[in-house]
Amino acid sequence: MNAKASLLCLAIASTLAVAAVPAEAAQVQRSAVIARANTLVANHATALRRAAGDAFIVRDVIVDADGTEHVRYDRTYNGLPVIGGDVVVHARNGKLTGVSQTLGTAARPGLNARISRDQAIVEAGARFGTHFLGAPTARTVIYAAGVAPVLAHEVVFNGIKADQTPTEMHYIVDANSGRILNQWDGIHTARPGSDSSSCTNPVAATGTGQTLTLGDVVLNTALCGSTYQMVDTTRGNGATNNMAMKTSGMGTVFTGTTNIWGNNLLSNSQTVAADAHYGIATTWDYYKNTFNRNGIANDGKGAISRVHYGRNYANAFWSDSCFCMTFGDGDNGATILPLVALDVAAHEMSHGVMSRTANLIYSGESGGLNEANSDIFGAMVEFYANNPEDTPDYVIGEELFPNNADMRKAIRWMFKPSLDGNSRDCYSSNIGSIDVHYSSGPANHFFYLLAEGAVVPQGFGPGTWANLTPSALVCNGNTALVGIGRAKAAAIWYKAITTYMTNSTNYAGARAATLNAAAALYGNGSSEYNAVAAAWSAVNVN
Repeated sequence: MNAKASLLCLAIASTLAVAAVPAEAAQVQRSAVIARANTLVANHATALRRAAGDAFIVRDVIVDADGTEHVRYDRTYNGLPVIGGDVVVHARNGKLTGVSQTLGTAARPGLNARISRDQAIVEAGARFGTHFLGAPTARTVIYAAGVAPVLAHEVVFNGIKADQTPTEMHYIVDANSGRILNQWDGIHTARPGSDSSSCTNPVAATGTGQTLTLGDVVLNTALCGSTYQMVDTTRGNGATNNMAMKTSGMGTVFTGTTNIWGNNLLSNSQTVAADAHYGIATTWDYYKNTFNRNGIANDGKGAISRVHYGRNYANAFWSDSCFCMTFGDGDNGATILPLVALDVAAHEMSHGVMSRTANLIYSGESGGLNEANSDIFGAMVEFYANNPEDTPDYVIGEELFPNNADMRKAIRWMFKPSLDGNSRDCYSSNIGSIDVHYSSGPANHFFYLLAEGAVVPQGFGPGTWANLTPSALVCNGNTALVGIGRAKAAAIWYKAITTYMTNSTNYAGARAATLNAAAALYGNGSSEYNAVAAAWSAVNVN
């Protein structure tokens, strides 16, 4: 087969990271970048572990300030998706400078399945149980996130868990043996465990949100006739909808006769909607002003936020299928407040960003890194907002718990993950076998040490409930570790997920990706590069 003739089908999922370029010029430039990358793909079969039947579909394009080009591809083999076969091609001046991938071989399995898709559904159904919604689906894939690529069926079951969390379980079933090779949930939660606007000509408006957790804040809304809507026309028409304690559908957009939303109390249903609306807008601004990212998918389109989901639902989640964030009410403050705190909103929106970048598989080590990514940017958005009602910190979700001045209660503590009793501070070879919210620990821990060094946060030192010392913050005794600051640490991590990680990156791969990112941003062997290496070593990723 002529590789150059049959190699590529192109589907562009994002824009170039080049500021102030007219749309037509950006399109021409993007097309040129892709054409150069396609030529490199055609001419470097060995580097890409390319088989004769492989084709590559463009998913993202990034151009650095120095002209280095990064094109992210999804891979198919004889028309079948290759899960774990995604690759990022790095180039400068038309020459290949590197490849980021986890696929280790050009070998491909035979395509004759002994197990049919219907049989795979039965096998997966035995694992899922009986309470599913709608008909399960199955597609044949090449599963390449393991040691060697195998022919498999990806089966998806949808349902509702006992705690009201929707579930979209993906099962990878070996197409020859029927064995379950892997499984993960397409719903990404904060904790373990339709655009309803009919307005055709909305007018941008600025209102006041009287929030539960952040005091009074500015909200961007829309005026439709004489009615205000919680639709943000300045950020891609993202909207905040009221689920009214339902668990299905998209709810209805919040409306009002005035542009004041909520009353700072749970007695008003708009109060927590104001928190969520503001949190998503602030997260949008953080990504835009820090990384020039224009929304979740970098295409300028806003997403839906759904609040008042379920009854006493004590979680929040991102769903790719509805392109939406969803927030439960907790038990309305008896033990946990509605899950609309700023860092939780940023956590969920960052799951969306992850789904459009490295798209780390939500199981094993990659799943832990996926969760850590959301915690990292949840914390960074909190620092970006710098709201005095929610002092920035590296504690996730502390605002959800009443009477919690000492932050003894939280979802996660990034500087000492084991404070929750389950998360790991340090990497070990079996970490991929635990819940992704707990296996996120070493990556959260790494990021804190990279940004701040081995410094105990105020309020957690000797004599406090946490009683931490610098030696308790590192796994290798290196209490001399010095941080490089939040801005540089976040830039390195963002560069790693958008440019160097792929969907089955593990902890060793994350170390390599962040070192590559540090080298690209600050130079190979720079103090920042060395700090990345030292921070990973401090959590036993060597």
